[in-house]
Parts: sequence; structure tokens; C-alpha cells
Amino acid sequence: MTARIIDGKATAAAVLAEVKARADAFRAARGRPPGLAVVLVGEDPASQVYVRNKGREAEAAGFRSEQHTLPVTTSQADLLALVARLNADPGIDGILVQLPLPKGIDAETVLTAIDPAKDVDGFHPVNVGLLGSGATDRALVPCTPAGSMILLESVLGPSLAGKHAVVVGRSNIVGKPIAQLLLQRDATVTIAHSRTTDLAALCRQADVLVAAVGRPEMVRGDWVKPGAVVIDVGINRIPAPDKGEGKTRLVGDLAFAEAAEVASAITPVPGGVGPMTIALLMANTVTAAHLREGLARPRFGA
Repeated sequence: MTARIIDGKATAAAVLAEVKARADAFRAARGRPPGLAVVLVGEDPASQVYVRNKGREAEAAGFRSEQHTLPVTTSQADLLALVARLNADPGIDGILVQLPLPKGIDAETVLTAIDPAKDVDGFHPVNVGLLGSGATDRALVPCTPAGSMILLESVLGPSLAGKHAVVVGRSNIVGKPIAQLLLQRDATVTIAHSRTTDLAALCRQADVLVAAVGRPEMVRGDWVKPGAVVIDVGINRIPAPDKGEGKTRLVGDLAFAEAAEVASAITPVPGGVGPMTIALLMANTVTAAHLREGLARPRFGA
């Protein structure tokens, strides 16, 4: 292995320390802590873990932290009524509705009902539009792309001028927003996907390669340009018979061992982008609190 391993755990810890300091200063200035409300509908085990972790980090940061756990039988109307109450609560700065939602509830309708000023996931059309227009000082940016950019900048610095970035994946949650962020750092950006002709050859042109396609180890080592910086967003669970019957392990969208022999720097799975996602959710909550109070936007991970 020759690549530098980009340590997402250490970087996330540094961001969370900044979040705590900013939250303490906000409380001192405004007489209240930043507030985060997380809404979970149903009993999806993975979602329960995510929500529990988010609540733990919010409490550690000194936030007002609320968790609203609703039964799987909750109607869309009742969920929208809860969102409306949270929108109207002046002590709540961030609202997150955990996805996926049960059948019968339209996620787009619910996410669009969240006040865009409290949309700490960055999924509301207003925040999507602000990001797309380059107005990042006013936008709440999706957490995974924002965290990925901090990891990338830890290697290459804030400017990516002259770099060709290839993003493999076109999702609204990761692929499209990270492409916008890369453009704003002056990279030349190509968005590719599973139907791109000769995807491997295109990836070999990338100085910065972002794998966000949602397929385990799809991007092979011989797809990576020598010396490229690789950000692996994928989190996939695959069988691990060497660990015992029925056991699994986590892998990314990248064949890590192969790529690490070629890349100059690479994020691991686990321990890369994953820890940054929750850290940036906390950062977005503090950012939302500042913007709602007319304060200067705080910077994290600079």
C-alpha cells in the first residue's frame, strides 16, 4: 500500500470539537443552545442506530436535542403536523426526518414541508437551488458531500483549479451536490454513472475520483489514475464467511486494496466519509442557528 489514508475519524473529531466551541459561544450570546429535532417513523434497525448516534452527538455538543419516535402506522398528515410544530418552535434550529419512511408516506412531500432554514440535511429544493447557484453562504449543504469536501481539502487544499474530478454516481443526496461543490472549488467536473460508456477509461482521467454509486467494490484499482485522490462514499455490507457463518463486513464502492496501490490518498471504509456525515449534521445545526439569528456563518474544517 502506497496511498495516504485520509482519516475521517480524526477529522470528524476535530469538526465536533469546533461544533462544541461554536455552540457554547452561541449559547453565551443568545441565551439558548442550538436545537436539533430528529424524527424517526417506524422501527427500521439501521435507522434506529443512526438516530441514536445523532442524538448522542447532539447532547455531547450541548444542543437542545429532541427525538420524536413515531409508530410505523403514523399517517402522512400526522407527520406533517409534527413538522409544522417543529417549524414553528423558535428553539429548534434543525429538523431531520430520518429516511427511509414507511410505505404510504411520500418522502418528497415531507422533506419539502421542512422550513428550508431548518433543513439540516440540505435536501429542501430551496437549499438545492442555493447550492446549484453557488450561494453556499446561504445554503445548508448535504452532510455527506460537505464532509467529503473537508477530507479532500485536507489533502489538496481549498482550490482544485486545474484538477479533473470525476464523480461516479448521480444521486440527489451525494453525486449531484458534491459535483456542485467541486465546481465551486474550480475543478473541472464530470458526472458519470453505471450507464456511462467506458466508465473505467473515464475514471482513469480523474485527478480526483469520487465513488458514490452504491455498488460494493465496483470501482477497481486499474480504474484509478496513478497519484489520484480518491473519496469513497459507499457503505455496503457484504458476506464475510471468514468471520463465521452469517457474518458480514463493510466495504465501499471502491476495491480499496487495489486502489491504495495506485492512488496518492484514499478514504477507507469504514473510518473515512462515514464519521464526517454526523459531524457535518452537527455543524449544519450550528450554522442554521447562526443564520436564523442573523449571525455570521461559522466555518468548519478549514
